[in-house]
Amino acid sequence: MHYIISIGTNLGNRKQNIEKAIDAINNLPYTDVIKASSIYETEPVDYLRQDNFYNIVLEVKSQFEPNEMLGICLGIESGLGRIRGIKSGPRIIDLDLIFAEDKKINTKNLIVPHPRYKERNFVLTPLLEIHPEGEFYGKNFQKYIENVQGQKIEIVDKIMV
Repeated sequence: MHYIISIGTNLGNRKQNIEKAIDAINNLPYTDVIKASSIYETEPVDYLRQDNFYNIVLEVKSQFEPNEMLGICLGIESGLGRIRGIKSGPRIIDLDLIFAEDKKINTKNLIVPHPRYKERNFVLTPLLEIHPEGEFYGKNFQKYIENVQGQKIEIVDKIMV
């Protein structure tokens, strides 16, 4: 199964937070990060009274099923110290499942594709970097970028996977 996972952080050492999350994913059995975008600095969305985020998008290959991968992402967040407070507020780490190949899942705990990815430049721009054809498993995401307004984004660093 191939996944697109978005990682964001705006507390502490943001680059180190991303590196720790990637290491945690790569240390899973039967799981590898096969592509990683650059790290982008982005302005917050929704809750604006907070510091800028570092964001990255990964393509991950794994034998885990989507619900298992969701549990893994939540476990990584918890292990890295995430405390859920203000909705869309500051966080040490956030891992979101954007795509699980071409699957459509809509359960109480998991919605894939992620319901707001089309509105998030911090997902779409890095995703286009690692999939310049603008598609992932038949899902055309490039068409949404031009509709996203007012979300400043710039490359700040590269990650080696």
